[in-house]
Amino acid sequence: MPNKIDVEIQEKNKSYPIYMDTNPLDELMGRILSDLDYPKYLVVMSEKVHKLYAKTLGFPKENVYILKDGEIQKNFCNYQKILKYCSKIGLNRKSAIIAIGGGVVGDITGFVASTYMRGVKFVQVPTTLLAAVDSSVGGKVAIDTEFGKNLVGAFYQPKSVYINLNFLKTLDELQFKSGLAEVIKYAFIEKSCEAVFEYGLFDFLSVHFEKILDRDLRFLEKVIKVCIELKISVVSKDEKEAGLRKILNFGHTYAHALEKITDYKKFTHGMAVSYGMYFMFNYAHYLKLIDANYKEIAVNLLKKYGFEDKHFNYPAKKMIAIMQTDKKAEDNTIKIILPTLKGYVKECDLDTEVAIKSGLL
Repeated sequence: MPNKIDVEIQEKNKSYPIYMDTNPLDELMGRILSDLDYPKYLVVMSEKVHKLYAKTLGFPKENVYILKDGEIQKNFCNYQKILKYCSKIGLNRKSAIIAIGGGVVGDITGFVASTYMRGVKFVQVPTTLLAAVDSSVGGKVAIDTEFGKNLVGAFYQPKSVYINLNFLKTLDELQFKSGLAEVIKYAFIEKSCEAVFEYGLFDFLSVHFEKILDRDLRFLEKVIKVCIELKISVVSKDEKEAGLRKILNFGHTYAHALEKITDYKKFTHGMAVSYGMYFMFNYAHYLKLIDANYKEIAVNLLKKYGFEDKHFNYPAKKMIAIMQTDKKAEDNTIKIILPTLKGYVKECDLDTEVAIKSGLL
């Protein structure tokens, strides 16, 4: 039997289940379709997942739209193409759109679902670690523009989420590591998530790093479940990022600038987030928000998972300009999330002059 986690959103009619299991993948299609109450549907599947699993999953060819891999594909042109395909196969307001892939597929598919005929049912099937612990949960859907990442989107909760851990077995090392960065992020923000339970994710990751790096499914299952529970704790209280949910962006403001300035061609999202977290720890230490001891144990955790600190020589003015277009910025004031104590973070303004003076930008 699969693990089932319920996401309860304060606004009614927005709650949904998350199923997690290791059942045979050839059973997944039947499980998903049995939960839908209308026969017409579209599956948007990443190219890589299609090559590896199309035959096993068994969805009819005419019901599948294949999206090429990479953040660069999360654009308005592909959004229009998927909308056109929805019309071509006759989807209507009773239909469902199913995303099978990583964060890119989930984001663009969710945005299509939120806008096609003013909203149709949306099902998430994350196939990467990053999507499982983060982007598939919480209802953020979006596409990128020439001005920045995720600037056009919506808050649109899925009908359900299906996490099958078997997908992680064929995840390439770079994408697996990308997901681990988001996992570590939750360790750094855990106590600020205001969860009912104290999970001790930081210490769990520190002690069991070898098992996790070896992709032991027992340990991955626990880690994914904890990350989801932490995110649910935040999203259930603040669906539309008016306050508490901002903490989930720890490391992301700098990360998005890194991705944008390199045209999404140099860094995976998770790798960029790892550099973003280093930036925040270094900046917080410079401001004396955290002591040297906490910075050291945080850095040691990142290094256990193969994440190293690195300074980039991208023009500071360009990095600042990109960060000023971030959705959380206010009147060109860059908002960032900084660590304060182990497991705690808070929102602060980025003093760009200080960041440049300290050598961080």
